[in-house]
Amino acid sequence: MLKIRYAMLTVLLISACWQERSRAAEPNVAPNQIFDTLVHEHPRLMLKEDALRDLKRQAENDEVLQRFVREVCRQADNRLDDPKLLYEKRGPRLLHVSKSCVERIYDLGIAWRWTGEKKYAEKMKENLLAVCDFPDWNPSHFLDTAEMCHAVGIGYDWIYDYLDEKTRDRIRSSLVELGLKPGIERYKSGYKHFTYAYNWNQVCNGGLLIGALAVAESEPETAGFVVTHALQNLPTAIRSYGPDGVWAEGIGYWKYATSYTGFALTALETALGSDFGLSKIPGLSQTGYVPIYFTSPTGLLFSFADAGDFQKRKSAACMFWLARTFNNPHFSDSEHDLVGADDVSPFHILWYAPPSGKTPPARELDRLLRGDVETALFRSDWDDPEALFVGVKAGSNQAHHGHLDLGNFEMDALGVRWARDLGSDNYNLPEYWSYQEGGTRWTYYRLGSFSHNVPVLGGKNQNANALARLTHFQSNEAFPFAQVDLTDAYAAYAAKALRGVAMTDNRRAVLVQDEFEIESPCQVLWGMTTDATITLENPGLAHLSCKGKQLTARILSPAGAAFTVESAEQLPPQKRNEGVSRLVIRLPETKGPLTIAVLLSPQWKDGVSIKNVAVKPLEEW
Repeated sequence: MLKIRYAMLTVLLISACWQERSRAAEPNVAPNQIFDTLVHEHPRLMLKEDALRDLKRQAENDEVLQRFVREVCRQADNRLDDPKLLYEKRGPRLLHVSKSCVERIYDLGIAWRWTGEKKYAEKMKENLLAVCDFPDWNPSHFLDTAEMCHAVGIGYDWIYDYLDEKTRDRIRSSLVELGLKPGIERYKSGYKHFTYAYNWNQVCNGGLLIGALAVAESEPETAGFVVTHALQNLPTAIRSYGPDGVWAEGIGYWKYATSYTGFALTALETALGSDFGLSKIPGLSQTGYVPIYFTSPTGLLFSFADAGDFQKRKSAACMFWLARTFNNPHFSDSEHDLVGADDVSPFHILWYAPPSGKTPPARELDRLLRGDVETALFRSDWDDPEALFVGVKAGSNQAHHGHLDLGNFEMDALGVRWARDLGSDNYNLPEYWSYQEGGTRWTYYRLGSFSHNVPVLGGKNQNANALARLTHFQSNEAFPFAQVDLTDAYAAYAAKALRGVAMTDNRRAVLVQDEFEIESPCQVLWGMTTDATITLENPGLAHLSCKGKQLTARILSPAGAAFTVESAEQLPPQKRNEGVSRLVIRLPETKGPLTIAVLLSPQWKDGVSIKNVAVKPLEEW
């Protein structure tokens, strides 16, 4: 039996010590020495010629790699008829154009370098010249500029010898003027998105880094400034994976952030011969476990923050990069199990890791992942698509893309997600990014506490600045559980607020138990969001039905409490949430100790449905 108990102060002290250790891995390179090891020939970014030759030799006897190459070449053939890239914004963003340019350049680039057929290089040149004719790369939303730097840097590097000198100079000049120089302006002004611990850091610094390394021998001063500053900033983001690999922005942004981490570190390795210790920062080696453990038996991901509705795990070539970097075939084998013909990307080739052919290692049923956001994940089986699964979240309400959802849980059983997170809303809603206490962001239903599977005290959202930690985690067959200290989230009303989430009766049901010591009298709401049809048999007993499967919800405490059913539907311009319901307990004004315990019992095929468990104080779990 694994049993971990740690107090809040201990967690904070450990976190502080870990951050100090991780800072030791930060690069410390003088600007005038940064290019001492520069590979001067092109192509030098991501996939050098010797590595390409090795891949071609490997492909002679590797049918999987052959399939990947065929698929990317097919995609490249389709790209030959793509229309010209145009400077057309969507709202304040040009990001869709920049991303399209990245995709085109890599598809065409792999096909060009594998086959040598000039039609691919010519189409690459056409795309590069199109974006180099843009008036700017939209630096007001710098992700757009960074992605364009990435695309143009790779394109310039990969067809360097194909281009005539005049065209080469034109593309290089545009990369410097439209990409690197706007980046330098922001480095000098202390632009926050370059330095914060979220995906903008990796994308902005990574994209600029790739662009700079592409032109380093021609523009050493400009490129050197960019590379040294990117190396200073990237550790802040990479440390956010520590200590256990979880990404605070949620699984929806894990792929974006981790892919750009891989792009940046691979570019450094191929162009300069070193990633300057960035891959040694604690947590990065563990992050490949996140999509594995976040994937429930239904195939849906454990979701929080600005994620998509019913998001399933999708192919992520960065799993190959993680497998190669950390010599962990579990990551690449997991990706091989997932990637289909429609999911193959050029990155599956340049980061290629063959199937290991080994029996997968035994995986724990339960996993605790610590970090700026913490998660505890439990399941009854890895191979049964109808197995029981529950996950619970803690961490910081100020996490980028975060919601006011500390203590939120999601639950699957019988192939159905019974308790769900609604995910993001429209990013163009007014003041969508106002994270401060009382910010407009928190008035949007999907982002505040009222749509999440968390308590609501006094009719108010959780404190927007709150921190919550998983204080207890226990893994055993009969009663695995996690507990979260939510006191900071409800400090306006409660001196103590705790949540426990457990699997009971040998992993046949889920118990959600909340304990409060309420100082300021307030109404209390307990809620769960679901797509199921809800029927109330009596005030304390609800039957949920979805996809022909059944689940029963029982109020075990407090005595006399009653369920009600409410709608989660909203009016435009917010997302509608059509057909989504809330199973709710509303308690009148309360003061003093309060325990709310709800048992969620699937109706299993063998006819078993757990009808009751003893309610014990959380300290006795």
